Amino acid sequence: MIRCIRHTAAFSFLLLVALLVNAARVQVFEAEHYGANPANRRAQIARYGQPRGALLVDGRPVTGSRDSGGRLRYERTYTDGPLYAPVTGYSSQTYGTSLLEQAEDGVLSGDDERLTAFPWWDRLTGGHRRGGAVHTTIDPRMQRAAFAGLGGRKGAVAAVEPRTGRILALVSTPSYEPGALSGNGAAVGDAWRRLNAAARRPMLNRALGQTYPPGSTFKVVTAAAALESGRVTDIDADTDSPDPYLLPGTATRLGNAAGGCADAPLRYAFRASCNTVFARLGVRVGLRGMAGTARRFGFNDHRLRIPSPVAASTFDTEMDDAQLALSAIGQYDTAATPLQMAMVSAVVANGGQLAPPYLVDKVTDAGGILVSTEPRRPIREVVGPATAQQLQDMMVDVVAHGSGRRAALKGVTVGGKTGTAQHGVHNAGTPYAWFISWAREPDGYEPAVAVAVVVEDAAADRADISGGGSAAPIARAVMAAALRKGPAR
Repeated sequence: MIRCIRHTAAFSFLLLVALLVNAARVQVFEAEHYGANPANRRAQIARYGQPRGALLVDGRPVTGSRDSGGRLRYERTYTDGPLYAPVTGYSSQTYGTSLLEQAEDGVLSGDDERLTAFPWWDRLTGGHRRGGAVHTTIDPRMQRAAFAGLGGRKGAVAAVEPRTGRILALVSTPSYEPGALSGNGAAVGDAWRRLNAAARRPMLNRALGQTYPPGSTFKVVTAAAALESGRVTDIDADTDSPDPYLLPGTATRLGNAAGGCADAPLRYAFRASCNTVFARLGVRVGLRGMAGTARRFGFNDHRLRIPSPVAASTFDTEMDDAQLALSAIGQYDTAATPLQMAMVSAVVANGGQLAPPYLVDKVTDAGGILVSTEPRRPIREVVGPATAQQLQDMMVDVVAHGSGRRAALKGVTVGGKTGTAQHGVHNAGTPYAWFISWAREPDGYEPAVAVAVVVEDAAADRADISGGGSAAPIARAVMAAALRKGPAR
């Protein structure tokens, strides 16, 4: 009898050991496999079993959570959803996350180990931390001014603080209501299909995810390359530029919309936007010099994150001289996001220094305790201070005496550059209207803001479309909001 009990006990012990070994195998070695299995909804249920952390603008939450009462309990809500959609993105039980909702998902969902002093304890107990808060750099006055200025037209605005790189406004229109994608009901699927099928593409983030030919706004980069290379030493001296300009190796003659461009000095050519002068300067600087200058401004950077990913702005590195000439005036394959062109303007305003842009200021836990400030990329010199000063002078001249007059602000130093970018087959598409600018108080040493505006469907006859007419007033409103010169909205 005792022998049978011993055998039974030994067998039971072996079964217990096998059970523990199998449990360890499942929990340690197979946990990731089972956790990733689509049939396992425990992680998803836990993820939505508590409110999601907030995204904040100027200290106020623009996102929240609603108790749906379902298994995936808490759904995302948005305050002024269309206004801030290009910043927040969406968070959906059905379609996942985008933009800041995606880039900061670990903090917002509570999975980020920075939210607790003892992450090992949470792993041991299986506890789920409360989501933290992400504080953005957006200025609500500027965001509203940009949104109202675009007025539903297809376009985008990006505004940055030149000295720091803080992104102060990021608008893309037409926009959408991200709250329509929260939850997992039939209405969510209908909204998703409707938004993705819309001809005006409201879910496209035109400020970060779309590149455009920058047109004449790129002449800031070409002017910088000419000055830095020594091809131009005096912005008031003749440039020995023909009008029209025969593109090298072709029978194509490039002309100008303005008069007086033959042999025009750089200052006048910049104000009048003489294509011939800048196309020839691009060829004289050469492909290597032009590509190098564009790269220092931020073109061809495929790693830019703010922390949301940003589409790479491009300047071709393999071209013949005719293509280089067109690229130097912002055509051919040259393409830029509005954020990139705001960076170009910021470099000029900041004395030739580029402070890489960022959208997240700090992260706090659910109790409001500071968890971290987001790491900053180092400031780097793009052009020398002397070149930056000459570019500033020319941009101020555009606003004071040229096509950028509608961006002027009383009592404020404003620099700008207009652009009208042709596109489409045989340039038959409605031109894109561009304006880039910066503003500084007369008694201020540091610039307050740099802005880039692009309008895709400018409401004007084709011949009348220009950055000065369509985009400059929007930039003016954003700069006024930055300097508190305009009415609060």
